[in-house]
Amino acid sequence: MSNKSTKSEDFYLRFEEQLKESQSWPGSYLYKFILKNDEGELDKLKSILYSFKGNISQKSSTNNKFISVTFDFYALTPADVIKIYKEVSVIEDIISL
Repeated sequence: MSNKSTKSEDFYLRFEEQLKESQSWPGSYLYKFILKNDEGELDKLKSILYSFKGNISQKSSTNNKFISVTFDFYALTPADVIKIYKEVSVIEDIISL
């Protein structure tokens, strides 16, 4: 996945099918997000992720310009995984891996 909310519903439907085929549900899903080292943007991301009750860890880049956020979430369905990607897409310049 990449950044912003430029993804179409077709993309999400294909992604949901891929998730269904690639692992068992319910199951753990690991997200990785990269964003500029901006406290406001990081706070927005954490606020969204905290509402889903998973494990969050973060690491700054060597030059401290970017932050990598990893989120381990136990999802009941692939739709739960996609919901998080859609919610975080409102954050300016976020990169979703």
